[in-house]
Amino acid sequence: MLLLRLTWTLTATAGCFLLLHNHLLSAGHLVAGTCEIVTLDRDSSQPRTTIARQTVRCACRKGQIAGTTRTKPACVDVQIVRSEQWCKMIPCLDDEGCNILVNKSGWTCTQTGGRVKTTMVGAELVGLL
Repeated sequence: MLLLRLTWTLTATAGCFLLLHNHLLSAGHLVAGTCEIVTLDRDSSQPRTTIARQTVRCACRKGQIAGTTRTKPACVDVQIVRSEQWCKMIPCLDDEGCNILVNKSGWTCTQTGGRVKTTMVGAELVGLL
């Protein structure tokens, strides 16, 4: 009987925790260490070029800041951003090569077929550090 009560109590507690967790997520709170894309705008008006701008919201842990890992928003070590060593975030896919732009304002991901994706970091982000 005691085991049954204990099991019921643990199940009820877990259920309450899940309800609270889902409520916090639906209320706009992010789980620590996660990011979400808030806006994504694409401009394909130039031939052979697509310009994409995205705004991301992250709930990073202490010592982390919003960055990019494997082409997705992620929390990365703040020292990577401060030192502008963008390729240490592993921003490109496994089959792509990463190169930092000459002026360190971003990076390129080069695919084996020669397609290049260039990412530039907003000046407002670098200015915050």
